[in-house]
Amino acid sequence: MAQNTVSVLVPVAVAAPYSYAVPDGMRVAPGDIVDVPLGTRGVVGVVWDDPPDREIGHNRLRPISAKYDAPPLSREIRAFVDWVARYTMTTRGMVLRMVLRAPALQPEAPVSGVRLAGPAPARLTPARSRVLEVAADGMAWSKSGLAAAAGVGTSVVAGLVEAGTLHEVSMPAAPVARPPEVDFATPALNAEQKAAADVLRAMAADGGYAVALLDGITGSGKTEVYFEAVAEALRHGRQVLILIPEIALTTGFLERFAARFGTRPAEWHSEVGPRIRERTWRGVADGSARVVVGARSALFLPFAELGLIVVDEEHDLAYKQEDRVFYSARDMAVVRGHLAGFPVVLSSATPSIESRVNADAGRYTRLVLSDRYAEARLPEIAAIDMRRHPPERGRHLSPPLAAAVAATLAEGQQALLFLNRRGYAPLTLCRTCGHRFQCPNCSTWLVEHRFRGVLLCHHCGHSEKRPDHCPNCGDTESLVAVGPGVERLGEEVAARFPGARTILMSSDMIGGMERLREELVSIEKGEVDIVIGTQLVAKGHNFPYLTLVGVVDGDLGLAFGDLRAAERTFQLLSQVTGRAGRAGGASRALVQTFAPENPVIRAIVSGDREAFYASEIAARREAGLPPFGRLAGIVVSGPDRASAQGYANALRRAEPRTEKISVLGPAEAPLAVVRGRHRFRLLVHAPRSADIQGYLQAWLNAAPAPRGGVRVQVDIDPQSFL
Repeated sequence: MAQNTVSVLVPVAVAAPYSYAVPDGMRVAPGDIVDVPLGTRGVVGVVWDDPPDREIGHNRLRPISAKYDAPPLSREIRAFVDWVARYTMTTRGMVLRMVLRAPALQPEAPVSGVRLAGPAPARLTPARSRVLEVAADGMAWSKSGLAAAAGVGTSVVAGLVEAGTLHEVSMPAAPVARPPEVDFATPALNAEQKAAADVLRAMAADGGYAVALLDGITGSGKTEVYFEAVAEALRHGRQVLILIPEIALTTGFLERFAARFGTRPAEWHSEVGPRIRERTWRGVADGSARVVVGARSALFLPFAELGLIVVDEEHDLAYKQEDRVFYSARDMAVVRGHLAGFPVVLSSATPSIESRVNADAGRYTRLVLSDRYAEARLPEIAAIDMRRHPPERGRHLSPPLAAAVAATLAEGQQALLFLNRRGYAPLTLCRTCGHRFQCPNCSTWLVEHRFRGVLLCHHCGHSEKRPDHCPNCGDTESLVAVGPGVERLGEEVAARFPGARTILMSSDMIGGMERLREELVSIEKGEVDIVIGTQLVAKGHNFPYLTLVGVVDGDLGLAFGDLRAAERTFQLLSQVTGRAGRAGGASRALVQTFAPENPVIRAIVSGDREAFYASEIAARREAGLPPFGRLAGIVVSGPDRASAQGYANALRRAEPRTEKISVLGPAEAPLAVVRGRHRFRLLVHAPRSADIQGYLQAWLNAAPAPRGGVRVQVDIDPQSFL
């Protein structure tokens, strides 16, 4: 006979929990993690807050199979799952799936250790004496840990166990990260930093919901300032989450954290192995992991006592997920703080327009750091008009930039050449017949990666060997690379400066993250003369010997026809030029451009960021675009063009008519085919006060159901329009 009935949410694409019977002798409550039958298999689920369906008879209910000995999900994280699902118009099960990404459902087994318990052995060697000296405090040690601390082999420890001097004991498994020491190394802050840190400390001590925008120029010491908020939250017994946008930033950040707090935090990102992810998940849930540094998915970890979230580089596009559940980690971090009642710190040298408007409206507290820390000075920035100073034929560095690199090398300093384009060339074509190499699965050109000898699609991953002849006309001498990528730029640099030590940094280089970390250390030590890189090198790094930054194509980001093109270009150029001069001394940045009169380029060169923000905010307000209005994207995809277009047209015909909300499209997406699926887009524009989710839900309910492999994806607050 079952005790009662409960609702269980399972991590699959379902909107509501299922009802299950609770067997006799089992007690469950909302948040408990259980195993339940679903179809012909068992799945992990969570007892949810929804009332169970009382209409189902007990004889038709399937019982819960087991209850796991794992910390339950808190009321706050369950409310967060519900909120995110409603806002993003995603099923709750898919949001829960992100919470249960790597759950440790059973406690870690204790480890075997030893403790001093008996008299010293009759035969006391120097090695044994060292072991006994280390173990004299009576603490339990692992055998390998005690041997290492005493500088002996494990056989010495085993011999003392055999002699009865050391007794074997069971020890709890070590935490995934040691608790930070809040006063390990208190920094010396300047007056501006101290004023900002005082505000953040007060917010963290109070513990209530508030949002601060830490708006500081590159090199102003923002990290040291928000570390003070981290320390204050830890003093008050709360856990802390620090979000960073790129895995590449992790190593340097962890070292800075350890220098301040005496230990590294727990990590959560795709490079962390499954076992460590499980231990981190449980440490977060049981409270033993006090600080986590992670990518956007860390936002869905089930913290027991979360009391502060810091979003570093809050403007970064990497915080937007565009797969399965479409969400902005920056925005959802603010929501999580609001639901649970704790402060959130957003930090950036180039805040997003949305965050800046919220600060100007008084919804966020804006803390400004206008000076670089210590002796560091901002670089002098100038534009190189490529119409007046074109590069030599077949090359991409203008004479002024090439001369500046040569002068920098002569002074024994570093130069950074920035081009936000991976590979050797974005297009390969045949000069004889005009054939262009295109991805068979996507409507994009294949990017040549000459170092690897392949043509690669950056959207679906399709790869093929670089041919030695044109597949269309057969000509063997006609294939030509069009346009520069960082690999091609590296080839030019090697020819121009043959004696220079050069590193090419791109996310798709062979060697992965381990190679990248080693190269970053080499740059910081001054073992590199010229750094060539994509946006990977533009953010968060501290290169003390870097005195020249050359932007090879300052207009590249302005070519994208979406509402954030100017903002993103301004942010990226500000970040990359800000890499120079961070350790003091004179430095400069040169931006190659065909449009020096463009407002973004003028703002970068003049350093008048306030004028840029004022202009961009005014334009958004006048057009009713975010954050003064709301957008939602609808992407219809199908196995062929006709099915996708046909359903997109049918969907448009079902649109509810209202004066407040307008719909554009359907139109073929700029990336018309991705991974073999044909795509059409619709764009919904609404005033800020509109219930855009309610409108979309009513629309989708009235539309015919998609068939024949057609899919519909809704993106609330889209960041990409491709």
